[in-house]
Amino acid sequence: MESPPDSPVAQSAQTSPERAYFPGGPKALAGIAIRSFCLGMVLASSAIAMISILFFTSSPLWRVPFFIGALAMFHFLEFWTTAKYNTPVANIGSFLLTANWPAYAIAHAAATLECLFTKLLFPNRNWAPPYSRYIILLLGFILVFVGQFVRSAAMGQAGQSFNHTIQHRKKDSHMLVTTGIYSFLRHPAYFGFFYWSIGTQMVLGNPICFIGYTIVLWKFFSSRVKHEEALLVRFFGEEYVNYKNRVGTMIPFVGT
Repeated sequence: MESPPDSPVAQSAQTSPERAYFPGGPKALAGIAIRSFCLGMVLASSAIAMISILFFTSSPLWRVPFFIGALAMFHFLEFWTTAKYNTPVANIGSFLLTANWPAYAIAHAAATLECLFTKLLFPNRNWAPPYSRYIILLLGFILVFVGQFVRSAAMGQAGQSFNHTIQHRKKDSHMLVTTGIYSFLRHPAYFGFFYWSIGTQMVLGNPICFIGYTIVLWKFFSSRVKHEEALLVRFFGEEYVNYKNRVGTMIPFVGT
């Protein structure tokens, strides 16, 4: 169960359909279109670069365009899913391109640089145990795709009961979602992003960033879930307590 919808969007806008659905009207829509176009270009360029490296070279640097493409897809789906299933709060910020700035950007820059540095300077050195690199690579791919699917599916199912920011007031439209993916995962969107992130580092072959991402994300979600669930207990009382006792987060020691 994610944060209750309490977005400060201009719900009182009554002058046009654009303002009703996308606060800021035509200017906001233009910004959304530009960001979507740029993300699409990045995804397409990354796919072309990755395929070209794989087909025409033996370099492991295909991992970098894969990572960049995965990031582009993630940010596009953050907006698209919000726009489709929680239209009233969809805005430019729904792309999450500047979320937790600048720490977020620094983390991804560090991951890219670690991969480039290790693969260019030590192309034949593998940080993984012998004979396990392909298993780790496959597991990384699985975590990336499963993590993305779970997060997007959770956002879609929760609809207007999902919000990117923690809300502190319960609204009439806010419901406690406990069915579907929420019946076996508590905070599935957090689960999805946690495993998506560490999966990208496994694909990149980044031992340092793998450890760093795991520690930082675990601390972030541990604190966020604790704060958010205190609000959810206040909103839903015993109903949420029972749900919490029944369903886990599947992120080790988070929300226990």
